[in-house]
Amino acid sequence: MAQPSSFKFGFNRRSTAEQVTEGVDLSGKTILITGVGSGLGYESMRVLAKRGAHIVGIDRTMDAAKKACGEVSGTATPFACDMSDPEAIVACVKVIREQFSSLDVVINNAGIMAPPLTLVHKYKEPLEIQFAVNFLGNFVLINHLMPLLKAADSARIVLIASGAYVAAPKKEGILFDNLDWHTGYDGLTAYGHSKLAVMLMNKVLAERLEGTTVSSNAIHPGLIRTQLALDTKTLKVKLISKFGGLFMRSIPQGAATQCLVATHARLEGVNGEHFADCNSKEAIGHATDMALAKKLWEKATFLAENYLVAS
Repeated sequence: MAQPSSFKFGFNRRSTAEQVTEGVDLSGKTILITGVGSGLGYESMRVLAKRGAHIVGIDRTMDAAKKACGEVSGTATPFACDMSDPEAIVACVKVIREQFSSLDVVINNAGIMAPPLTLVHKYKEPLEIQFAVNFLGNFVLINHLMPLLKAADSARIVLIASGAYVAAPKKEGILFDNLDWHTGYDGLTAYGHSKLAVMLMNKVLAERLEGTTVSSNAIHPGLIRTQLALDTKTLKVKLISKFGGLFMRSIPQGAATQCLVATHARLEGVNGEHFADCNSKEAIGHATDMALAKKLWEKATFLAENYLVAS
């Protein structure tokens, strides 16, 4: 496998999704994207459909998915899925598998950021909603989509992490005994916790995919002007949203890294890497800990056991 320093593309943090996919022909490709109703998911769908891909567009409600899919040029098929509900995830994939025989790319774009403390009670333990949506929902989704990915000649998983993974609890990284945040809840720290979990999932997933035709990579889109943290009560996030304009990127710029990793020819077969600013970026801290990653994978398998299939 090439070293991360090899993955430089001549793009940067101001490049747009259209720029990084210019000249790419995705005709005949099927790409699943979650969270297409707005923001980075919508922009990724718009650009990749423009390049010829058939988009499987998922949003929380069918109305939102239909509206978004109907607005893009190209082919996009809408599906509804609440990523906080594993039963909805399983049901959604069942319908998708009735209509599609393979997937070339999955972009796990849907996510939430720093809401008031909210618990999800669908798994074996109550979970803080960011951990349930940003990490465990994607864990279940990928588990059920894997047969469709393996049916493609070559397939890619693009996991949307965040540079905020460094905001996860400094000592433990993952709070195995406090996944419901019954003590010490802070919206931004919990967001970082959920995104560290995504980074760690990528490590184990990539290892498990070695020798297959499927690869997995994680990306950091950057600080974007979206509605991601619209209902936050966290002061730090409010201040960033209000005063971070000079450092924020537009939605077309924010969607660039995930579109590049999903489509660039040089990344065929590249597995287990992390990308930001349209180039590779070395992970740091807890995100490099394979022992922690495997412990988290085991915990996720336990938590979601009732919703997983053998893969």
